[in-house]
Amino acid sequence: QAQNVLAAVAEAEASVGQRQQPSGILRVSCPVSFGQLQIMPFIERFLNQYPKIQLKLTMSDRFVDLVETGVDLAIRIGQVQASNLKIQQIGCARRVVVASATYLESQPEPRTPKDLVQHNCLIYQPTGSVWTFQTPAGRPISVKVSGNFQVDNSVAIRMAVLQDIGIAFVPIWLLEDLMQSPKICVLLSDFQPQPLPIQVVYQQRRFISAKVRCFIDYLSQEFDADPRISD
Repeated sequence: QAQNVLAAVAEAEASVGQRQQPSGILRVSCPVSFGQLQIMPFIERFLNQYPKIQLKLTMSDRFVDLVETGVDLAIRIGQVQASNLKIQQIGCARRVVVASATYLESQPEPRTPKDLVQHNCLIYQPTGSVWTFQTPAGRPISVKVSGNFQVDNSVAIRMAVLQDIGIAFVPIWLLEDLMQSPKICVLLSDFQPQPLPIQVVYQQRRFISAKVRCFIDYLSQEFDADPRISD
């Protein structure tokens, strides 16, 4: 009953807030590397544009419960299935297969996705061990990979690549700063990795608060201008 009352109050505030400058505390959750590399670069501009908003940003690769944690908006990468939440796609995470040059000195470079089964692959737990590509002819191909290191944090995947542990399937932004260096090799360039949707999720209400709406609109505008993550 208390949750219903709070929801009704939030809807009333949202209906009024649509006619006023967005204000108040905005609680946002997002994955760690995405927050560091894709959200933080424009936070200063956002706060300058909306000076009455107090942004509380939580970075975690785990999916948080919006109701239990009081989060207004979560950014999630990959398919989201939640009947009780509003879901809006705002971008697309393009991915690459990478390994360090040192790792490849002792291992044959994979030429097709099926060759990955012979390699030590780094498993990012939220996306799993099935890696999906498109062949040059446009057909989908999936490979179940394995390896001796699994982790639920994308920054740890980056570190494992740099420590020459194995091959990773990562969003472009995670290692983009090193892709032109001799340290990192991009593999399987003839096979297009399946991109993942970047989505925002928030509670379903009749009115969306002005602070949530302006943040979603700002994200969409920033991502549309970035070819690495635009739809």
